[in-house]
Amino acid sequence: MLNDLMVLLLVFAAVTWGVWIVAPMLAQIGLERSDSQYVRVDATAQLAPIYRFTTPQRLAQACWWSALLGSGLLLAVLIAFNVLSVYIISFCCFLSGLLSFHIPKWWLKRRIRKRQAAFDARLTDLTLGLANGLRSGAALPQSLEIVSRDIGGPMTEEMSLVLHEYRLGIDLPESLERLTRRMPGEDLALLVTAIRLTMQSGGSLAEVLDRITDTIRHRVDFQDRLATMTAQGRFEAIAMASAPLVAFLILFLLDRQLMEPLITTRIGWSALGVVALLEITGFLVINKIVTIKV
Repeated sequence: MLNDLMVLLLVFAAVTWGVWIVAPMLAQIGLERSDSQYVRVDATAQLAPIYRFTTPQRLAQACWWSALLGSGLLLAVLIAFNVLSVYIISFCCFLSGLLSFHIPKWWLKRRIRKRQAAFDARLTDLTLGLANGLRSGAALPQSLEIVSRDIGGPMTEEMSLVLHEYRLGIDLPESLERLTRRMPGEDLALLVTAIRLTMQSGGSLAEVLDRITDTIRHRVDFQDRLATMTAQGRFEAIAMASAPLVAFLILFLLDRQLMEPLITTRIGWSALGVVALLEITGFLVINKIVTIKV
């Protein structure tokens, strides 16, 4: 028991050392070798979505920290379960590190999608407020400022940047085009295109915005109904992927001696690998079926 405790402490110390010492070194090397792939902000560059949450340097460090931490934690778990095969430990730790390396990137993409969804959710309020502001006699920039200030959230942040660029001398249609590159979306592209064409050809922009508001509302209602109809399929994908793991943990707690061959022999690990491959394939297939792009 004392020897097992000492081994776990050594593993924990090695992981801690790796996270705080080795990870920044590896991240710096990775940045130096792929520096041209990152978007840098200067006086004329577009603001990439990543800079709303972190920087490429911090993201690279977080990826290496996550990889080392994931490998170290799995190593400690394998040793605690009496898995001492060098080949099994090396393969599992490599796979765990590879998956853990992408966890910060997945988290960042999720935050960006969440911010995009919050922006799109207030787009109807923006178009309706712009139409009302134009009818009251205000110009388009003044209407943008008033409406975006009251909406809040990502909409206020992006519209503040649009107005800031407009005050620096950039044409409003061009500034809105830059917005569509920062926050891509069909509804926003439709709104910006309508504003640009109406400003060039003339006409009642308020009436155009009213029609765009109705179009966006219909699209949002359809997407909500579609998400509700596919919710059961997404739940089935998650349940199917997690059921074998839950069953294994329950059986391991009930009868450890019966389940130990699965994690202490090569045949057992081969069986676990086949099961994992089939489960991942099934999850991806179901997720692909229920993911409908509109």
